[in-house]
Formats: sequence, structure tokens, C-alpha cells
Amino acid sequence: MSDQSVTSSGVYVRPEFENEIGAAGTGEVERRLSMFERISNIDPLRKFTILIIMVVIWELYARIGEINELMFPTFSATGTALIDALVNAGLLVNVWNSLKLLLSGYAIGISIAAVLVILAVGSRIGSDLLTTLTAMLNPLPAIALLPMAMLWFGLGPGAIIFTLLHSIIWPVALNTHSGFQSVSETLRMVGGNYGLKGLRYIFKILVPAAFPSILTGLRIGWAYAWRTLIAAELVFGGQVVDTSGQLGAEGSNSGGLGWIIFESQMENQTPYVFAGLFMVILVGITVENGFFRNIEEKTVRKWGMQKA
Repeated sequence: MSDQSVTSSGVYVRPEFENEIGAAGTGEVERRLSMFERISNIDPLRKFTILIIMVVIWELYARIGEINELMFPTFSATGTALIDALVNAGLLVNVWNSLKLLLSGYAIGISIAAVLVILAVGSRIGSDLLTTLTAMLNPLPAIALLPMAMLWFGLGPGAIIFTLLHSIIWPVALNTHSGFQSVSETLRMVGGNYGLKGLRYIFKILVPAAFPSILTGLRIGWAYAWRTLIAAELVFGGQVVDTSGQLGAEGSNSGGLGWIIFESQMENQTPYVFAGLFMVILVGITVENGFFRNIEEKTVRKWGMQKA
């Protein structure tokens, strides 16, 4: 303590000093990133690398393990089957048949969910109605309603759309209502001070603040609906997806993607079964990254409500 002065009260005071530039040894404040660091910061490239590694493991496992191709085909055989189905079998037509049904059910489901949420926000009875229906019906698997839907709507697209609605309404309504309830009182008071009421209050205050939860609900509803649709088409076979209500002929392009998987399985064409499953995955990835991720980037991340 020889370099410290002592006050009259006996308190030691350290003298002021200033470090010279570079004397603190803090290291480089700014440096160029290496080539590896710049490449590893590219998000799509990292994910693509993971997919390539998984494909290589798949191919090696199927070849080195000497597994029967009827049980587990190689990736190369699956890729060949996928290209053949796209070029010669009109697989894209089957994908579009499935997506048309899905988009119809998705639009209707979101509309019903929006009405339920508006009622829940506007009144206590509406809130009780939504929470009761969600508690009752949300745990019920959508595919379990398919036999009842077939009795009510027959072997037509209406039966599948009815089943899809169950997969869409409850996740969307539950997440949206939960997001509205989590809006801070400060924002609610701001809306009240501006005299906002009813739908103006919902769309100008609640919707922007709760949009991360709303987007999550839309994502979950899409994912549930997509897998429910494929499962329903596997049960129905190729008899349903003609939107005119006419029964589709087996082996034609009137069926959906689920029908192609079912038909290939019945003919012991395992590579084509895997090709159909691979197409299901590709559609899911395309919608997630091309649609929902784009909305996320332009809204909640741009607004600073979510980490990039």
C-alpha cells in the first residue's frame, strides 16, 4: 500500500492513472474472419452439409450392411425412383392434388380459429368456450375422425377436409389465444388510451404483439394438417382426391401423394415408397423455409421480437 495515500479518516485512496494504448493486453479488437469461419456462418450451407452427411451414412449403411433392398433401399436407388416418378409417372400432379386439398382445409381452418379467438378475446363466455373445446378435442387424433368423416361425407374430398380441420383449428386457436393473453398491460393501456375497441383493438394492438405465438400456431397447424392429409390418403387410397367428387381410378394421377406411397407399397416397390416419403419431406422443408421462415424474417425478427 505504499503507492496509496491516506485520508484524515484513515481511508486508503488509490491514485488515478491512465493506461497507455495497448498496455492492457486486451488483444485484437477487430480481426478478419478466416475462410472456415465465414463459410460456417452461412446457415443454409451448414444445414445442407448435415443433409449430405446423413445421405452418405444412409448410402454406406445400405451397401455395407448388405440389407435387402425390399427392406431398406440405398439412397441412390431412392433418388433414381424419385426422378423416374417425377419424369414418367407425373408425381408432381399427385403432389398438387394433395396440396389443393390441404390449402382448402387450411384456409377454412384458419377462418374458424380466427372466429373462435375473436369470441374468446371479446367475452368471458367465448373464452370459456374456446378453452373447453380445446381441452376436449385437441388431444383427439385427427385421423381417428376419419371413419366418422367417411360416414358423413362419403369417399370424397369433403371427408379429408373435415379431418384436416381438426388438425388445424385447435393448434392455431390455442397458440393465438395464448399469445393474446401474454400481451403486456402497458400495450393494452396504450390501445385503451387511443380509444381502440373491438376489431381495431385486436388488429392494431393484440395481433402485432402476439404475432410470434400466432406464427407458431400457423406452423404447427400446417405440420399437423400435412401429416394428417398423407395418413388420410393412405387410408382412402386413390379414390378421393378428384375435387369434382368423382372417384379416381387406381394408378391414375387423380390420387394424392399418400396414394402413390400406398400403391408402391402394395407392388413391393420399396424405392418408390421411400421416394414418396422423401417428397413429403421436401414439400415440408420447402413450405417451412420458403414461406414461414420468410414471414418470420420480415416480421418478428425484423421487429426485434426474436433472436436471429
